Amino acid sequence: MRWAAARRINRKMNEPEPEQDGSQRRALAGLAIAVVLLVVGLWLAHELTAASKMQDCLMTGRTNCNVIEPPAR
Repeated sequence: MRWAAARRINRKMNEPEPEQDGSQRRALAGLAIAVVLLVVGLWLAHELTAASKMQDCLMTGRTNCNVIEPPAR
């Protein structure tokens, strides 16, 4: 009788709990959302910096504030 009870306890300990599966999915979803927010934040910061530089150039009275890209090799 003790062996049967011990087997049942071992079987229950080895089976994944339904809560763990759901929490792992939630953790991965949270990580994906955090990465997306980081990428969007970096993009937005880059765009705002470029717009600020353009506005600073225009506020000084210059007429040619376009960014000149060097030719690709």
